Amino acid sequence: MDLLPMFPLGAALLPGSPLLLQVFEPRYLAMMRDVVGGDRQFGVVLIERGVEVGGGDQRFSIGTVATIDQLRPMPGGRMGLLARGGDRFEVVQWLPDDPYPRAEVRLVPALEWSSEQASRLTETEHVVRRALAVMSEYHEHLWPSDVELSDDPVSRSWQLAGIAPLGALDHQTLLRSATVDELLESTARLTTEALDLLPMQFPDDPA
Repeated sequence: MDLLPMFPLGAALLPGSPLLLQVFEPRYLAMMRDVVGGDRQFGVVLIERGVEVGGGDQRFSIGTVATIDQLRPMPGGRMGLLARGGDRFEVVQWLPDDPYPRAEVRLVPALEWSSEQASRLTETEHVVRRALAVMSEYHEHLWPSDVELSDDPVSRSWQLAGIAPLGALDHQTLLRSATVDELLESTARLTTEALDLLPMQFPDDPA
């Protein structure tokens, strides 16, 4: 088991996905100073109930190891953070805050690729890129539909899950995938469902 400093958030971080944050709580500023002086890694878990600020939240048990790429000071004592998701983990035990959350974790085995999954990867990529193109007319801050992805098929599968225009709970569902097939099938299905909901979210103006 590994001991990780933990950063519970209102979003799920997937392997290969970037994480951009402004850190301002004193306990997390202390965590960043400790982390950057060590292996530059911390854990990210999605908050199940509660809010990011102040503690007292309930958290999902499956998360992702984040590695800091950049950390810079900002006005008002804040820190700007750019990190990237890596290995997945399962929380074995939460430890008392000191002063920030910490947990003993067990790494989750990496997904394994088979050439038989190539067609599903192609189909899922088509679904995700089409959804990004359509939803960009209704939502801001989405990934461009022509964003470049990794040539490695497992990394590409995770990146497709990460850029899919889905909510935090859907991304958490994808994070729990046990196989590449499950990841790709769930990504395509959830993305299609999100696309099908667009007419209800943005009905035509009756006028």
